[in-house]
Amino acid sequence: MADRIATFSAGDQSFYGAVADGGIIALSPDFPQWPTLREVIEAGALETLVEAAKGRPVTHDAGTFQYEIPVPAPEKIICVGVNFPDRNAEYKDGQDAPPNMSLFVRFPRSFTGHDQPLIRPKASDKLDYEGEIAVVIGRGGRHIPEDEALGHITALTLCNEGTLRDWVRHAKFNVTQGKNFDSSGAMGPWLVPFRDPSQITDVHLTTRVNGETRQDDRTGRMLFPVARQIAYISTFTTLVPGDIIVTGTPTGAGARFDPPLFLKPGDVVEVEADGIGILSNGVADEI
Repeated sequence: MADRIATFSAGDQSFYGAVADGGIIALSPDFPQWPTLREVIEAGALETLVEAAKGRPVTHDAGTFQYEIPVPAPEKIICVGVNFPDRNAEYKDGQDAPPNMSLFVRFPRSFTGHDQPLIRPKASDKLDYEGEIAVVIGRGGRHIPEDEALGHITALTLCNEGTLRDWVRHAKFNVTQGKNFDSSGAMGPWLVPFRDPSQITDVHLTTRVNGETRQDDRTGRMLFPVARQIAYISTFTTLVPGDIIVTGTPTGAGARFDPPLFLKPGDVVEVEADGIGILSNGVADEI
């Protein structure tokens, strides 16, 4: 497995560190100038953490800590919708692939960490999964050329972009409500440093529910590749270190089955991508 840098909590303390066999190596106590991974990313120091972890023992054994979303309090989480050919066909509106990408934003509070439950809210029983790869911006900018865009990525992670299907249709043209219920999605488990375009340009991405494969595709089939996403988004907003772009989900979400297969308490959803790992979450009802 590639180098893995995570945010985690133990007791009432929050840390970041390097994931290792049998647990995690806390590194944040050694770098007080960078309180969270967001500041590490702003300093361009993710590789510094990788080097600092070498040869060091585990400080927190497996089972003694809890994964959190990797980048706490990012300025922006921007999600790309309908970004695979079969997803466009799912809409059954007769339209060809659009000339420009569909975008929406999510709040950090709408995500939980690896191995923590997705929360099915009291307001709806139509919680759905969407497995995706997320890219973390390391070098910000505006009007970033597409041929330079991948150089602005510092790390990759995984996302289950959980969605309340009825709430995305509460109004005429927005999806904000259905995409932002607290802890309805997940992100993590960790950051994998981005070192080569091959890590994102044609990567196998799958989603399983209770062991059954529901989504299975490759990023090479995206309608809008990641480089184009960064270029397009940076046309209208300044990207800054720590921003996250959630790059799109393949066909196979629960809403597209007949009858729909929405998530229920006790289900386990796994999102997996080559070179990144597996993001796993159970499901629980809101208390």
